[in-house]
Amino acid sequence: MTQQTISKQLDRLGYIQAPVEKDVDLSQAIVKLKKEKNAVLLAHYYQEPAIQDLADYLGDSLYLAQQAAKVEADIIVFAGVHFMAETAKIINPSKKVLLPDLKAGCSLADSCPPTDFEAFKALHPKAIVVTYINCSAEIKALSDIVCTSSNAKRVIESIPVDQEIIFAPDKNLGRFLIKETGRDMILWDGACIVHEAFSFNKIVALAQEYPEAKFIAHPESESPILEIAHYVGSTSGLLQFVQSDSANSYIVATEAGILHEMQKKCPHKTFIPAPVEDDTCACSECAFMKLNTLEKLYNCLRFEQPEILLAPELIEKAKMPILKMLALK
Repeated sequence: MTQQTISKQLDRLGYIQAPVEKDVDLSQAIVKLKKEKNAVLLAHYYQEPAIQDLADYLGDSLYLAQQAAKVEADIIVFAGVHFMAETAKIINPSKKVLLPDLKAGCSLADSCPPTDFEAFKALHPKAIVVTYINCSAEIKALSDIVCTSSNAKRVIESIPVDQEIIFAPDKNLGRFLIKETGRDMILWDGACIVHEAFSFNKIVALAQEYPEAKFIAHPESESPILEIAHYVGSTSGLLQFVQSDSANSYIVATEAGILHEMQKKCPHKTFIPAPVEDDTCACSECAFMKLNTLEKLYNCLRFEQPEILLAPELIEKAKMPILKMLALK
């Protein structure tokens, strides 16, 4: 969904962040409201630590999509960004899906406007369209199968070798997959500003400062960054790696929110956020992810707004490529 469409939806809902009473213990109040309203909280690793700690299900895009498909609660509250909440609504159209802040968008999703992508797709009529889950419902509806960074290689390898493939919207993940699978693909020119912010030179300098630290990176990062990494993997892949690997310190090139869970899982290890080009920032954080706060989460549950609303015909078109991904073993 475009930011313009989101703005119109905000206006229609009369979306206002009501003030929170000073004496409210937000964490306790959120737990109480979840129980009262039969609500479940799904949260991404890139959320602020306090929200991560309250989640019923905490994970990356694939895990959260899988859990969204199994949820029996009446209300799904998605502490993440807009495309994630949309995915939950597409999978569970009869349930109420809430997002604490409708403005929590995604630079990668925004880099692939549906009208432009539809024209791009028309140039390659025989191609199968594989889209990264980090895209709008409209783009999913134009796709044959969806993937996440956790299962992208498996999705590509499930397609016949002589079949032409369009991969969108992330060109960096696409280039990584071309290298990993040996498959030639037609790439859409999109990217995530968070993962493109890392500084190659600063990472090299930091690695020299911490010679025993392993450098690990998310495949949305640019190719030069990935080429120097000891390990490249999805958010959950990075988390699993640091738990099983023998090193005691790591330089981590992905959104800094994952360091909270890494530290919880490995309290005796050291995690250093990879530096970015901007001298005013110490690490790469997603401003969209951080729009969700405890206060907004509390109000979201109190008023059951803002709600993710999608047209039934769009849900039907977007559901099939998601279900194909979830069915892939």
